[in-house]
Amino acid sequence: MESPVIIVGAGPTGLMLAGELGLAGADVLVLEKLAEPSGESRGLGFGPRTMEVFAQRGILEDFGEFARSSAGHFGGIPLDFAVFDGAHFSVNGVPQSRTEAVLGRWLDRLGVEVRRGVEVTGIDADADGVDVHVTAPGGPATLRASYVVGCDGGRSTVRALAGFRFEGSAPTLEMYLADVEGVEVKPRLIGEHTSGGMAMAGPIGAGVTRVISCELGNEPGERTAPLAYAEVAAAWKRLTGEDIADGRPLWVSSFTDAARQATEYRRGRVFLAGDAAHICLPAGGQGMNTGVQDAANLGWKLAAQVAGWAPEGLLDTYHAERHPVGARLLRNTRAQGMLTLGGEAARPLRDVLAELMVYDEVARHLAGMVSGLDIRYEMGPGDHPLLGRRMPHIDVVVAGTKTTTGELLRSGRGLLLDLSGNPELRTAASGWGDRVDVVTAALADPETDSSAYADALLIRPDGHVAWTASGGAGENPDGGPGEALTRWFGRPRT
Repeated sequence: MESPVIIVGAGPTGLMLAGELGLAGADVLVLEKLAEPSGESRGLGFGPRTMEVFAQRGILEDFGEFARSSAGHFGGIPLDFAVFDGAHFSVNGVPQSRTEAVLGRWLDRLGVEVRRGVEVTGIDADADGVDVHVTAPGGPATLRASYVVGCDGGRSTVRALAGFRFEGSAPTLEMYLADVEGVEVKPRLIGEHTSGGMAMAGPIGAGVTRVISCELGNEPGERTAPLAYAEVAAAWKRLTGEDIADGRPLWVSSFTDAARQATEYRRGRVFLAGDAAHICLPAGGQGMNTGVQDAANLGWKLAAQVAGWAPEGLLDTYHAERHPVGARLLRNTRAQGMLTLGGEAARPLRDVLAELMVYDEVARHLAGMVSGLDIRYEMGPGDHPLLGRRMPHIDVVVAGTKTTTGELLRSGRGLLLDLSGNPELRTAASGWGDRVDVVTAALADPETDSSAYADALLIRPDGHVAWTASGGAGENPDGGPGEALTRWFGRPRT
């Protein structure tokens, strides 16, 4: 066997998944058909939930300095992520090439191999494993794995070879994008609607501007040659009247409004994640962010299976939890597409939605949707507001030292967080000591409303709360953590 887990694709999703597996001690191999990283900017930053995921693994600081912002938008209508406690907010201006470089260095530290110049040509799965047929610099070869994960993008080879259905809506518009030096244009950070469509523009680095043109009526067609910068400049002038023809393009690309999702994220020993599982209009960078969170959800579960302690059905929870998230992603990006690409005909709808945004409940709902901060998984009995949701990033004190809930998750293990000093919790969780850390802590800010949290919380490696207790150290009306520990972390050691 080459590796218990083979990941196909070394984009942000594949690299994040490989890191999760490597952190948990699982042997994993990443295959990438490109001989070298593309260096393309592509996704330009990440949202609040992805910021939290990176912080939970201690790699957020590896990005260096960047400007954080609580500002977002829904179809061009401003949103404020500050309505959520403990959010890291979002960051713009970080090209995808930088994200991949940071994740790649993390994999180097973990000892995870990324094998480049390897293209997958066939997949044969049986009851015991998966044969992955490849072409590589040394010639054709067959690799063997227990599990294979396709993280190889919207045109996923793994998805096609393994027979996944990819259903949804066909593209109706082709839109252009270019990163250009030497142009001066009016900033249009969340888009400007014109009679001909929508235009976006903003700086992405020293002297570099990204322009995006969404021209109504520009139906997708079969291309016989790559998109030329002259086409981008011509569309931009038709939409805005600005002439950018003399600019120096660094990268030119096109995209569509196609919205498709795999009907299942798992077929036996083969999984899909990221764009291989779902494609959508790139509204607010949600596609890459959702892919990173797919990886955070799947990684610890696959590692548990490889290690032999996964409870029955744990791998099936990946589809059960992430497929609804992907479906919601497609719904909200299609809705945003109607707002942003509907031209003047959609202006009344934009105006009405903007009026509704003044209501806190509406603003919070939409901010939670596009940020991923309101995702809630089914965790069984209990009605605590945090149950199933991500644990907010808060400051706590452990043994006299100030830290954060994010830092306590850096090991990639489960976390039983005791905020009431209940010694019985440590005893109750002793059988899971090889999989779950038990930490007694106190809220760092004495003015923090402790009722918003709980006396104790069981937090999965992906940061979602699986169990809560309330009532103080002397009583626990919600029951002990044993059932939740068994459900998510398998049987205790005897």
